[in-house]
Amino acid sequence: MMYTGCDIIEVNRIKESLLNEGFKSKVYTEREIAYCEKSNGDLRYEHYAARFAAKEALFKALSGVIKKEFFISYKNIEVLDDGNGRPYVNLIGISNPILSDISIDVSLSHIKDYAIATAIVTTNT
Repeated sequence: MMYTGCDIIEVNRIKESLLNEGFKSKVYTEREIAYCEKSNGDLRYEHYAARFAAKEALFKALSGVIKKEFFISYKNIEVLDDGNGRPYVNLIGISNPILSDISIDVSLSHIKDYAIATAIVTTNT
């Protein structure tokens, strides 16, 4: 089975949310923060926004795979870069056997005002 999710977010909305340090620590892993913070100027906010959109898109895609009572937080989803510009996802701290047999593909895009992400989750069941 294949499940998809898509999300778009205004970069400025994330920029304003990042003024609250609690938001950053609730949503992003240390490695995501390090990646975004190495960017200059407002580009860092585009990176944060794209990762937020990816997490939201993945929540949508995973909703077809997991049961409602199973909870995944923002920090269980880590969106990183493979060094060649291709994003990938790590699921962190999740021991649900349903999620051990999935593959995830994610695509991110961002411009000055908007970031968008698409997630595709494939299962063998």
